[in-house]
Amino acid sequence: MQIMESIVIGAGQAGLSTSFHLKRLGIEHIVLDSNSAPGGAWQHRWDALTMHDVHGVAELPGSTAPARDARRANAVVPASFADYERTQELPVIRPVHVDRVTDDDGLLVVHAGAQEWRTRTIVNATGTWTQPFLPHYAGMETFVGEQLHTVDYPGPEHFRGKRVLVVGGGASAVQFLGALAPITETLWATRREPVWRDDDFTSEAGAAVVALVEQRVAQGLPPQSVVSVTGLMLRPQEREAERLGAYADRRPMFDRIEPDGVRWADGSFERVDVILWATGFRPAIGHLAPLHLRSDAGGIQLDRNGRGTTAMKDPRVQLVGYGPSASTIGANRAGRTAAKGVQRALAALSERVTSG
Repeated sequence: MQIMESIVIGAGQAGLSTSFHLKRLGIEHIVLDSNSAPGGAWQHRWDALTMHDVHGVAELPGSTAPARDARRANAVVPASFADYERTQELPVIRPVHVDRVTDDDGLLVVHAGAQEWRTRTIVNATGTWTQPFLPHYAGMETFVGEQLHTVDYPGPEHFRGKRVLVVGGGASAVQFLGALAPITETLWATRREPVWRDDDFTSEAGAAVVALVEQRVAQGLPPQSVVSVTGLMLRPQEREAERLGAYADRRPMFDRIEPDGVRWADGSFERVDVILWATGFRPAIGHLAPLHLRSDAGGIQLDRNGRGTTAMKDPRVQLVGYGPSASTIGANRAGRTAAKGVQRALAALSERVTSG
């Protein structure tokens, strides 16, 4: 069986960036993608999300970013990725759903159903979209209305005329309220008081935010998303919801869910038709469990004090789109870093064979 020099798992922004840089370095590799078409998680986002709405899509290396206009993001970005794969001649194989990665006497074995590939190194670029986080609250199984997570969001028209409780304190919750408050009745609940920022999000502020995420990864703690520590900002399209009081009437988390609504610890009750859980995602890294990469603190510790992409417990493994690189700009930079990490790991393996 052929032994690859490297395998990239995932063909989103981070995976494509990594493949570009591996190719430039002359490193033989393939990219395994679980989706049936190009576009990563973007192809699964709701139709109402336009390029105006997204936080920003950084250009892939050697390319330009799509225009910020009124077109659907779930069509524009996948088309851009497909064109990039084609013009850069990247070795993407799909659909391939990786079940697990194991170690066989020094070689990494990537398993996908009945298929398997052997490789000297891997780059994990699976992101978070396939791992939505849904907290558990007493009584949630008794609720007779709808419960949807961000990953299931069908667009604002679905909610017209329904009383919607948006749960979560991140950017997605703010966007959902911005879209829903002008057309239906909304409530908002968060675990913590939202932190708003009214200053410009400068490059210096961005660097400070990334540094906070890096500190957690350097300690082997589970990463927080970059967005979760930037603070919240309202865009022009959310000002109408602000005028209607959608953000001012934020409530603490409820105590339990009942068949037709939610109840707080003080006994107050609100009837709702829909609970929209904007409660985020977790890194999709379950397939790496056989490699025992997690630290005692629960996360995967990365090199360079959390700024790198190399797993401290196994330098054959790179992680992109994890921790500080879980943003489009960070993912591009991480692709280059990961490719160099693969190059170093291959050199170390070769030297070990030669000296042995």
